[in-house]
Amino acid sequence: MDRTAAEVEMLQRRTEEAEAGHRQWQEVGDLHEFLMSQVLSGCDLQTLAEAAADGLGGVLTICAGDGTVLASTAGEQPDDELMIPRAMMDAHAAGKAVRVKNSLWAAPVMMGDENLGAVLLRTERPLWDSGVRLLGLVAQATAVLLLRQNSHGIVMESQARDGFLDDLVNRTRSTRELDRRARKLGVALEESYVVVVASPVGDARRKAMIWASSYAHRNDGLKSEQAGRVVFLLPGTDAAEVAREVHNDLSPLLRHLVTVSAAGPVSGAGPIHRSYLEALRCLEVMGALGLSGRSAAASELGFLGLLVSDDHDVDGFIESVIGPVARYDDQRLTQLTDTLEAFFHASGSPTHAAKALHVHPNTVARRLERVSELLGEGWHRPDRALEVQLALKLRRMRSALMGREPLAGGHRTGADGE
Repeated sequence: MDRTAAEVEMLQRRTEEAEAGHRQWQEVGDLHEFLMSQVLSGCDLQTLAEAAADGLGGVLTICAGDGTVLASTAGEQPDDELMIPRAMMDAHAAGKAVRVKNSLWAAPVMMGDENLGAVLLRTERPLWDSGVRLLGLVAQATAVLLLRQNSHGIVMESQARDGFLDDLVNRTRSTRELDRRARKLGVALEESYVVVVASPVGDARRKAMIWASSYAHRNDGLKSEQAGRVVFLLPGTDAAEVAREVHNDLSPLLRHLVTVSAAGPVSGAGPIHRSYLEALRCLEVMGALGLSGRSAAASELGFLGLLVSDDHDVDGFIESVIGPVARYDDQRLTQLTDTLEAFFHASGSPTHAAKALHVHPNTVARRLERVSELLGEGWHRPDRALEVQLALKLRRMRSALMGREPLAGGHRTGADGE
């Protein structure tokens, strides 16, 4: 074959490739036009998914921002429950259709910067540039359909729940107003909750916020963003355990260092702000102690949080350690705090404490039983006893310096004889 024939053959091949590429892009345009016509005519998500899947040659799944599957041509939920949040995180972080792994692709569904969800495609066929472009156009059509069907309800509900947690942690509204909004949003604040703060590093923060929507939804909680950190209000009674669960779920997905702190449990709108501050203080202490990339609860750090914190929140420390006892005394004019001080001064001897208080030893025993009910069993163990004594001393010192010395033993009487 002479040179001229080879050049002609190469030119023909390039022409055929150009024509094939043009046909592919023409098909993309035609399918996108068809999908948009379906959307504007009022089709549902399942119809849109099936039409897009035919054009892309794979299994298509449409997810909401919280990870809920809205439509799928697979007919069943994915076996890997982490697959959806991982795919959504990668797609939204990239801001375009991306290959997540192997045969799985994902495209973000967005309105501005608002996360409406994602379109996932599983296909064994190669996805050329035209196919990647089409997947992105399918995501755009999905966004239009979601907004048409819900009249921005999806975005508004998400923003309302995020804004509610913003107000809870920053205490920008009255307790009555917060309780009213909780009822409207269906959030049972009378239950037990834990405040969690997750602090990822670098460019992982955007991914973390995308994941947070799904995690909060799956765990019946609330999420928000404060100063680049993810903040949760999650059901639970053990702050340390909830922090570990968040850390163990988020870290493998981000593949970045993430530090998680928690405080609680709390019930009602009022204490959430204080618990949020405790969680932030816990985060600071963890950094100072070289514990970045791990999880911990404020209750695990104790008075270290008071010593290392920049704001030295004495009131917060006293409240977290002996708050229930102090409030009980204030409300019932009892002497539980005085009894605690006498108990520690007597080296843990109820008999000697009774002599110092000029009461019967049985009275001291009853008061200490009430303390156990308020603070929980184990308050007299060495680690907690140190914190209780420190809180008692700080409380008495603060009150004395402010000219509000608590009434001494014998000046208070309660209906229950305490």
